[in-house]
Amino acid sequence: MLLSLSLVEPAFAQDKPLRTLSVTGRGIENVQTTIAQVRLGVEVQGKTAKEVQQTVAQRSAAVVALLKSRNVERLETTGINLNPSYQDNNGKPQVTGYIGSNIVSFRIATERAGTILDEAVKAGASRIEGVSFVATDQALNAAQQQALREAVQDAQIQARTILAVLKFTQREIVGIQVNGANPPPPIFRAELANKVLSQADQAPTPVIGGEQEVQASVTLQISY
Repeated sequence: MLLSLSLVEPAFAQDKPLRTLSVTGRGIENVQTTIAQVRLGVEVQGKTAKEVQQTVAQRSAAVVALLKSRNVERLETTGINLNPSYQDNNGKPQVTGYIGSNIVSFRIATERAGTILDEAVKAGASRIEGVSFVATDQALNAAQQQALREAVQDAQIQARTILAVLKFTQREIVGIQVNGANPPPPIFRAELANKVLSQADQAPTPVIGGEQEVQASVTLQISY
């Protein structure tokens, strides 16, 4: 909580200088995440670059075809790599093979994420980089607006309390500063990767999103 009492000289001549109180209020809203942002793909090791690239292409095509058939959103390729692998040979690096990968990302409703992950592994995915969870843009916008309202109310309550204790009378708000009402970062769950890969042939993978916390901060400058 930031509080300050100040004397501000008026722009024009007045009998008394303008006295102001600055208070910062905060608001916090929790919003349920309903969207899973998934990053997965294919990783292959082999003796030759051609062999690795062909295998990656074939398995990636099968995974992408599956994802398209499931109507995932924002499907896009986020990385394609083909690199030699080395081992030490009397102090000199020697190429022993190649490692190739093709990574895609997409969004899906959280309740469908576990099934999609299991199906993707069965279709050929061998690398799951992680899953993050976000709320819809509409839900985040509503939470931001509510957090701002709470921040303003918090600042006003603080001002009334302080001025009442000091026996001053509140006049008007002469300044407003919105310090922030930004959406929170996605909730990342990297531990799902190993779990999905190890349970691909067992029970369906459970995926639970959780909540995002939206914070807002507003500073009011009030004359008294």
